[in-house]
Amino acid sequence: MNRVKDVIAKVEPHDSPERYRKLGVDCIAGEASFVSPWELEVRHNDGRTERLTARSIVVATGGKPAVPPIPGLKDMEPLTSDNLWELQEQPERLLVLGGGPIGSELAHAFARLGSKVTQVEMGERLLAKEDEDVSELVLKQFQADGVDVRLKHAAAEFRMEEGEKVAYCEHEGERVRIPFDQVLVAVGRAANTAGLNLERIGVDTLPNGTVPVEEDMSLRYPNVFACGDVAGPYQFTHAAAHQAWYAAVNGLFGQFKRFKVDYRVMPWVTFTSPEVARVGLSEAEATAQGVAYEVTRYGLDDLDRAIAESEDHGFIKVLTPPGKDKILGAVVVGSHAGEILAEFTLAMKHGLGLNKVLGTIHPYPTWNESAKYAAGEWKRAHAPEGILKLLEKLHGWRRGKGGNQPLKQKEVTTG
Repeated sequence: MNRVKDVIAKVEPHDSPERYRKLGVDCIAGEASFVSPWELEVRHNDGRTERLTARSIVVATGGKPAVPPIPGLKDMEPLTSDNLWELQEQPERLLVLGGGPIGSELAHAFARLGSKVTQVEMGERLLAKEDEDVSELVLKQFQADGVDVRLKHAAAEFRMEEGEKVAYCEHEGERVRIPFDQVLVAVGRAANTAGLNLERIGVDTLPNGTVPVEEDMSLRYPNVFACGDVAGPYQFTHAAAHQAWYAAVNGLFGQFKRFKVDYRVMPWVTFTSPEVARVGLSEAEATAQGVAYEVTRYGLDDLDRAIAESEDHGFIKVLTPPGKDKILGAVVVGSHAGEILAEFTLAMKHGLGLNKVLGTIHPYPTWNESAKYAAGEWKRAHAPEGILKLLEKLHGWRRGKGGNQPLKQKEVTTG
């Protein structure tokens, strides 16, 4: 954990009040609540209060780990992604609630550190937002690394029994007992809205806890905006930064022109091992939306760089419309998946198809060659058969006419 704290200390200045003050931002430490759509009351950390007025206001209060109301859970002093890094001793037996990205990342990390990890997921598979072949590959790796994955298990109760912490789960009509030393809760995040006095401006939160924003990131009033975890629908740092641009620009210049937030190309990465990176549609999403598609796969076991680094496992999967090279979505499962995905994200953003990816020179041997090889698989499957047959006849004719005959010297007569 000392290294984790060192990394946090090095990264922290990137978002520190000092940095923003140097950029000309007046940073105030305190709690704010709405008085009106143009006025806030701020309680400073030293107890003082003051009123602030603004032409535009942006709510960017973020989110916090959600802790479900399971009987006895709070008595276990559960860990979350917020307080986990305060640990001083590694838990011998760690119970992880949740099979989504955060739960999977942390379960795998602690298993590789040597903890005996039991991961409980009430659904039928890990990483439910990904396709089944992705979930299956991750599950196999988790099991190979010693994670005890309990699918279709719903945590029902926590108890202390003879000095030991115990969780009881419901599984296919049976009650399963799981002893543990510490429990990590990773079942989602809740928006931070407490104390904002949103009811004062007539704003009610949605069932999932986020605030209802319009396409320009405004919140009921044209001068009040929200972005990040408090606004949803994505809970990624890069999604918050993306939304912040729209909130800031519309807040500054909205009376002249407003921009609608564009979510068409939103990438994300789950930092398990192997990494899972995706942008655009998955197969399940395309099917649900009635989008016709073809699938092109390339196995990373074929990539020279992956072989050289003994990381030759995983795959790339690209969805395209039937017969066309337009990229509808891409998923990369394997080492450096997040970096490999960037090329597909750029291509989708700017309307570049797989033919353009294939025609781009990639240095050898690199991980990003895999994007080109995936494009090559698509090209091989869509080779122009008619032209190839004509070329075959042409070269056959050329071989027959003279390809296997010695060249005749041309007789030259000089006067």
